[in-house]
Amino acid sequence: MKAVTWQGKRDVRVDEVPDPRIEEPTDAIIRVTTTALCGSDLHLYEPLSPFMQAGDILGHESIGVVEEVGGEVSHIVPGDRVVVPFQICCGTCFMCTRGLHTQCETTQVREQGMGAAIYGYTKLYGQVPGGQAQYMRVQQAQYAPIKVPDGPDERFVYLSDVLPTAWQAVEYADTPEGGTLLVLGLGPIGDMACRIALHRGYRVIGVDPVPERRTRVAQRGAEILHPDLSDVGDTVREMTGGRGADAVIDAVGMEAHGSVVAHAAHKIVGMLPSAIAEKVMERAGIDRLAAFYLAIDAVRRGGTISLAGVYGGMTDPLPMLTLFDKQVQVRMGQANVRRWSDDILALVAADGDPLGVESFHTHRLPLDEAPQAYEMFQQKKDGAVKVLFTP
Repeated sequence: MKAVTWQGKRDVRVDEVPDPRIEEPTDAIIRVTTTALCGSDLHLYEPLSPFMQAGDILGHESIGVVEEVGGEVSHIVPGDRVVVPFQICCGTCFMCTRGLHTQCETTQVREQGMGAAIYGYTKLYGQVPGGQAQYMRVQQAQYAPIKVPDGPDERFVYLSDVLPTAWQAVEYADTPEGGTLLVLGLGPIGDMACRIALHRGYRVIGVDPVPERRTRVAQRGAEILHPDLSDVGDTVREMTGGRGADAVIDAVGMEAHGSVVAHAAHKIVGMLPSAIAEKVMERAGIDRLAAFYLAIDAVRRGGTISLAGVYGGMTDPLPMLTLFDKQVQVRMGQANVRRWSDDILALVAADGDPLGVESFHTHRLPLDEAPQAYEMFQQKKDGAVKVLFTP
């Protein structure tokens, strides 16, 4: 089959690889009909490359048709259409029964000290072959896959990651009724978080340096700021009676613009041998924390910061005095997909497409064009916000 493989820093290719097969009675094989390019994949494209190995199959956002199931899989059968959550979870362990599917004790990658295994996402998360491929082996298929009704793939594929990640970000932000939510970063997650928050009736302020992204969110009803035009923190306080936003979602993470030192650290780490670079990534502060610092500045006293962007450094300097003095709550973590999936499915399956998911993608390309798509998305060319692949 064809699959998108990682071959080196900023080097992904579409290769012929062996078809997946049933290996455990809890497995299923799906024929992928649509798979997506995620902002998190860009971390593998460059800053997290020390944890990758040549030939790793990328991708963790897929929808497809069940081809085969193992002996312990009964809730889906061949011919069913399913979305595959990005993390692999059993549904019955201590963590899963508490809605913490990204901490699943059945699939935790203990040798790396990490949480639940994730498709297509480095040896830190199990080095599991991903879904940017024609076929995919789905693990823990007795629980994890989400069966979806008829309708275009564009309506349901985002249940794999974008929708639950944005949904959890909004939940964790805990914006009070009628309150103001500031969203930093209007890529796929920030954009969708704005849509969910607007659907719930919050006042939403979005910040992003890319004009096309600001325009998309403004068209949904959010107020928009350019991070370079003014002091965002002061502007947000002026817009909120001097207090600041009730809650802030940081949907940017480790690749935020604004830190020259961290940008240089990314470059230096990329030049090191993998074994050394891994230790630097694990033990040093190499994140660009500009967005998080802005969140701390712009949130009101007693407010909440919800981190949806991915951070990777271990010793990044944080303004702990300010966080403590302002009595700020910080909530974060990978999205627990199945915790939210039923509520989200009911919404996206409703008439009228209230979140605009069918038109959410900016590009749909053949899988063969994945290398060009990665480059386009990283460089924010051609208005790229969300890319879907047809295998």
